Amino acid sequence: MALDFTPTTVEDLEPERRPSVALAFVPVLAVVFFLGVGSAVLGLDPHVPLLWSIVFTGAFGYYLGYSWEDLYEGVANSLLMGLQALLIIFTIYALIATWVDAGTIPAMMYYGLELLSPSVFLPVAAVLAAIVAFSIGSSWTTVGTLGVAFVGIGEGLGVPAAMTVGAVLSGSYAGDKQSPLSDTTNLAAGVTNTPLYDHIRRMRTGTVIAFGVAVAIFAVLGLQASGSVPTDRVAEIQTALAGSYSVTPLAFIPLVVTFGLALRGYPALPTLVGGTIAGVLTSILLQGTGFVPAWEIFMGGTAPETGSGLVDDLLATGGLTGSAWTITVVVAALSLGGLLEKTGVLAVLAHRLSQGVRSSGSLIAGTGVSAIAINVLTAQQYMSIVLPGMTLRNLYEEFGLDSDELSRAVEAAGTPTGALLPWHAGGVFMASATGVPTLEYAPFYLFGFLSPLVLFAMALTGFGVPTTRRTERVHTAD
Repeated sequence: MALDFTPTTVEDLEPERRPSVALAFVPVLAVVFFLGVGSAVLGLDPHVPLLWSIVFTGAFGYYLGYSWEDLYEGVANSLLMGLQALLIIFTIYALIATWVDAGTIPAMMYYGLELLSPSVFLPVAAVLAAIVAFSIGSSWTTVGTLGVAFVGIGEGLGVPAAMTVGAVLSGSYAGDKQSPLSDTTNLAAGVTNTPLYDHIRRMRTGTVIAFGVAVAIFAVLGLQASGSVPTDRVAEIQTALAGSYSVTPLAFIPLVVTFGLALRGYPALPTLVGGTIAGVLTSILLQGTGFVPAWEIFMGGTAPETGSGLVDDLLATGGLTGSAWTITVVVAALSLGGLLEKTGVLAVLAHRLSQGVRSSGSLIAGTGVSAIAINVLTAQQYMSIVLPGMTLRNLYEEFGLDSDELSRAVEAAGTPTGALLPWHAGGVFMASATGVPTLEYAPFYLFGFLSPLVLFAMALTGFGVPTTRRTERVHTAD
């Protein structure tokens, strides 16, 4: 992913428009208050509290002396950075609809119900998701395809959908973080001036520990869910699938096309478009869908009538137009993040963090905390990598730390944690694609918690950090 964005630093801010630390906390606390009251107390969709937050932060910018043109530039820059995520959301919604009509996802469900049992389902789902995400370099694509199918398989096996989504997300993000094809992995290496494979190697120990613990916990949860296989439900689902779709290995053609393009190194968007077109053609040639109806499904989604209410609910999709709710949340969240960045709020808080750091361990841990905080405030994982990755580079040099320590910190804490937040681009997409609300799957998305926790533990104990890099601060901040 090309980087066309340079974050604002404290030095870039005009003194008369630079907020104090106390003042910088005002819009941050307002955002937290609006999101908390609007979503948790009033039960509103996140669009409304995000709008309140945008208005408040815009007024805050006017108070500091920024013009409308200045604020609009901040919003535009943020939207530009998030454009790839927005386009991927559009495309994946269409892809899921075409894969349902092509029989690809129904076939994955049908064969999965034959091969898996409740006792092994959760750890197997996590490991398979990790392998697929590593192979194609995309956690979102993995969840939107394999994850959707696994939710259906889990329902048939009597495994709660929230557990299934947690396992798939854990594997998807773990695999994505170790993939040289991943956009966030390349971004973290790029903004910190770290060779890609040095970055991947530095992440490996923490990723393996966090994912290994997650898989072990999923194995225990799977044993608890294995009291009895609900054979009647399995038979009902398989009968409904076989009666409505041509369930053959040919239905996997869109899957093969998509993964083949990804493995050959094509970028995410062309790969997803190729998989979507393959889904439309498979619908026409294998399932007998007409040419026009196949493209109408691409646009409007699926509403199957299989004779099983459970299957109908699992395979109902929104298509391209069904992405509107998700897209509007992400656009609002990106706009808010752009305002916070443009007004210098994030720069001032990052500078205050740098002043409080006194050891290499606290610097690494603090970097992780800042990545999570930026995820909360800007609602997109790219910003959580770029802002601390670029603003803290000099501080790592001051402590004698190599750049791969910085790249590891921003990705270990920034990339996985977004899917835990209901208003974040990742959380909104995952909930919408799988049909499981963010706050329901979050307790089971173990890797999202374990990845930053392992980072903090390694930083504060010095484990995994070469002895020569465990230094105290040589120079204090200005």
